[in-house]
Amino acid sequence: MTSKQVKYHSSFGIDNIHFTVISSTNGIREIIFNLEKDNSRLVNTIQLQPEDPNLFSVYPQLKQYFIGERKHFDLPLEIEGTEFQKRVWNELLKIPYGKTISYKELAIRLGDEKVIRASASANGSNPLPIVIPCHRVIGSDGSLIGYGGGLEIKEKLLILEGNRQKDLFISSAIHL
Repeated sequence: MTSKQVKYHSSFGIDNIHFTVISSTNGIREIIFNLEKDNSRLVNTIQLQPEDPNLFSVYPQLKQYFIGERKHFDLPLEIEGTEFQKRVWNELLKIPYGKTISYKELAIRLGDEKVIRASASANGSNPLPIVIPCHRVIGSDGSLIGYGGGLEIKEKLLILEGNRQKDLFISSAIHL
């Protein structure tokens, strides 16, 4: 990206989640959950309405996703990251809607089980959650671990996709 490239942002809420989206003239760059007071990522960006064409229909597509009408996104993406991160994020795009894989399986799909920590780190630094479905990666035992938007949002997304039921998250500390 050149320093002269224009960047835009917009904020909106869907299903009790506050989204901030950053785009450029080339595509969507970031989707941020519940941006707090540190909005340094928005410096030198132009604020737009969610429906503005410079946001490439991300708002209506996310709305469709949350009401169960969209399983795949059709958005131009401008992804910045290392080559390894991009490999991980491309692998995440292959996980079907409603399915999950473990962090170990992600590393195996990348060709080396030993890169499990590096792949988990790249998964965690995904700049485009939901669109690049990092929420579909779970622990080997089926547990929810690690999600930049918080485990509550990860759980909500997996339930939305029909992968989880609410009762699976009741504490299993009581043994009969």
